[in-house]
Formats: sequence, C-alpha cells, structure tokens
Amino acid sequence: MGIVISGIQQIGIGIPNVQEAFDWYRKHFGMDIKVFEEAAEAALMLPYTQNEVRSRHAILSLNNQSGGGFEIWQYTSRTPVMPDFEIAMGDLGLNACKIRTYDVASTFKQFKKLGVTILTDLKNDPKGSPTFFLKDPYENVFQMIEDTYRFRNTGDPTAGPMGCSIGVTNIEKSLTLYRDILGYDKVLADESGNFEDFTGLNGGGEKYRRVVLTHSKPRQGSFSRMMGPSEIELIVAEYRSPKKIFEGRDWGDRGYIHLCFDINGMDELKELCASKGFPFTVDSANSFDMGEAAGRFSYIEDPDGSLIEFVETHKLPIMKKLGWYKNLKNRDPKKPLPDWMLKAMWYTRVKN
Repeated sequence: MGIVISGIQQIGIGIPNVQEAFDWYRKHFGMDIKVFEEAAEAALMLPYTQNEVRSRHAILSLNNQSGGGFEIWQYTSRTPVMPDFEIAMGDLGLNACKIRTYDVASTFKQFKKLGVTILTDLKNDPKGSPTFFLKDPYENVFQMIEDTYRFRNTGDPTAGPMGCSIGVTNIEKSLTLYRDILGYDKVLADESGNFEDFTGLNGGGEKYRRVVLTHSKPRQGSFSRMMGPSEIELIVAEYRSPKKIFEGRDWGDRGYIHLCFDINGMDELKELCASKGFPFTVDSANSFDMGEAAGRFSYIEDPDGSLIEFVETHKLPIMKKLGWYKNLKNRDPKKPLPDWMLKAMWYTRVKN
C-alpha cells in the first residue's frame, strides 16, 4: 500500500485551561471547529509521563480555511508545569507555530487593536515572506506568515497551522527525519547570521542558521487538500549551547508538546522510521477511540528529542449532531476526501 503523508494534522499545546484556550484560539485564529473533545487518561504515554498514567482533557480544533489543527491539551490530574527558564529561539524543541495569514499587514494592525502581545515588527522571513511574531496568553510563540493557499474562504484573516519552527543541534542529522522520512525535500532558504524578523524575540539578536523546508510534491491523502502545503524551519543557535525545552518536564506540560502528521500505512512507516534510527517509542498498535474520532497513533523522537506524532485516522466526525461519521479504513489512501464533505464541517463551528 505504501506510506501516505497528508500533511500536518495538528500541533499539540499544553495549556492550563483548555476551554479558555479554545476560546482564545477561536477568536484570534478562527480555530472554531471542534473535531473532538474528550476527558480521559493518557495511558499509552508512560515513557513521557514518569511512567504514571495522567488524566487530561483535550480538544482538537480546526480552521476550515486551511491548515492543520490545535490539539489543546490540559492535565486534570496535576498542574501543568512551565519551564524554569525563558525559552529562546534555537532551544531544542518546538519553538513557534507558523500560522497562515492572507494579508499579514492587515492582521498585524488587527491584532494590535485586539491587544494581542506582538513580539516583533513586520519584517520578511529568510525566504522573503512578510511575517511577524506574537504570543498567546500562555507564553506560546506564533509566527504569522503571509501565504495564499485557501481551501475554503471563511472570511477569517488567518487559517490554521502551516508549519513549525524547531530548534535542533545539527541540520544534517535532522534532515534524515524531516527530509528523508517526512518528505520536506525542497529548501526554501538556508541562511546564517542575524535576522531582522527575530528582533524582539528572546535570543533574537544572536546568530543562527535557519533552514526552511517544504515538500516538492503536493501531499496526497484524505485531508491533503484541506491541510494544504506546509513548511518546517530548522533553527541552530550557532554560538551557545541550547537548552532542551522539556528537560525535567512531562509531555503534556505547558508549551508545544508535539507536531502531528496525518498518515496512512502505519506499519510501513514503522519499518522506515526504525531503519533510519527513529523507532516508535509509543504505538497504540490497534485502533484508539477519542470518542468522536478513531484511528491509530504513534510517536518518534527527532535527533534532539522533539516529539513527532503520527495519526492514521479511521473514523472522522463530519456533522456530529446528525450522526454523520466517515469511515476511512476501506478507501484509496491517496485519494483526497471530496471538498464538499470537509467543507461541511464548517457548519459545526462554535460561534460567538
């Protein structure tokens, strides 16, 4: 059957208050579709939770305009812990979530009016795209990037996540995963030095090597048209020893906890990852059930310990109120779902 990567399904965010965070992301980023919401135990994540089963409440939210989602994740069995240092660009882990923005200058003005904490001025990123950085009320950094891809025009100034910036120690080692397994084989930029678009960020005045990658071939799979193209930025702090963002903390604590890809062909992917030195550290093996969505999930670590999740979706809620769920197990894994079907999720959005 082969391996199919549809795109970035979601970025996991550890949060102290899941409902409050959902509301903030809905109002500011248009992430107003709840794919699922569930309170349960994360029984399979023991390698990253001190071998203790943790209780949590999670919401997966989407913006139907394009991009991936947010898995907004709150511990209910313990208080989620912040790092004991201020994260700097290039620290090891997920540094910033990249949000697709259709008119970045207009979005910049709008967010200023809304009182959002803007961290940088409007500048160009290394590949020449207009951009700025902000942070949410929970100290998570987002990069707003101007991009034109649109699955459905909802009128929102932004879409969902179109990528992620990841602090690494060695670009070449990291490419074994991000290029050779995940398919980010096209270099959009590879620059070293000081960067104007980082001015205002913690560590922003330091020297970095920044490599921006995308995929040369359009993604395939059930959700590929809605998720759209994506990019990964690898960041190396050239003149200091970066800190591990989750050192001494658990998966699910505050901050970006994982980068998740929607895939098909989990068994083949498991073999490929193992052959390149990235064995699955977690594998649900059979189907998992999130109440309203079902499938199989697994985790690997990148060379610096950042968590990458893979999800093979078996069941998708389209319109829960009508009991409309789509079984994905027996269809061509390379074929996108009909646009009208995924666009129908827009009618389930949470409104003001």
